[in-house]
Amino acid sequence: MDLRGASAEALVTLTEELAGHTADAAAATQVSADLFDLAQTLRREGALRRLATDASVPVAAKQGLVAEVFGPRYGAGAVAVLSAAVARRWTATRDLADVLEHLSVVATVTSAGAESGRLVDELFSVGQTIRTTPELRDALSDPARSEADKVTLLSSLLEGKALPATVTLAVRSLAGTYRTALAALAAYEKVAAQVHGQSVATIRAARPLSEAELDRLGGALASQYGRPVHLNLVVDPTVLGGIRVEIGDDVIDGTVSSRLDDARRRLVG
Repeated sequence: MDLRGASAEALVTLTEELAGHTADAAAATQVSADLFDLAQTLRREGALRRLATDASVPVAAKQGLVAEVFGPRYGAGAVAVLSAAVARRWTATRDLADVLEHLSVVATVTSAGAESGRLVDELFSVGQTIRTTPELRDALSDPARSEADKVTLLSSLLEGKALPATVTLAVRSLAGTYRTALAALAAYEKVAAQVHGQSVATIRAARPLSEAELDRLGGALASQYGRPVHLNLVVDPTVLGGIRVEIGDDVIDGTVSSRLDDARRRLVG
């Protein structure tokens, strides 16, 4: 999520506000569901979204509206976060809904507790399964199928095999707030790692790497980027040998196939 100016400042403040309402897994789960629903509502209701982000409207009036319209329908935690949100300035009106969805993901990660590392792995695995299973990918992207049908399909594949938090985020990836479900899962995975001060790196190698090799690679990347790095390994025979590391917008390509391509270009040139 790329926020600028006032919206970026609002995110920092609201993240602190959220922390006060996610003291246990049950509270975090509830506030997560409420914030996601609020984000969807604000995306649908343009007039309400514009009013909530209008700096010319007195804060007290906007907070009164939040209490009146949303207070009876949602838990106190989500209403408190939204009330704090309408008191902030926003660079763009759409940023409010985006931040609420982001905070809902943060709350879901918090609900996973000590299993948050497993959550990052499972989100990556769900994305890889969709990416490498054409029938599933087509079913989840089919405009002729209802969202409810897609939710049932994905839930049936994950229930009992993944964390509840993983199922929750996988289902939410189908809501259409991102370009594709895969894009949503990648964004959610990144947030899940960031909650614990980590970056995410995708490692492509021709063979599985040993724990010792992964530990050395993780240590080297952590040293280079100044923070712990969560590694996702993809075994990809097309790389022939060596590894390719993708972390954020950076790509470190040390594969044999890449070196062969370089050699071909030099010969042609």
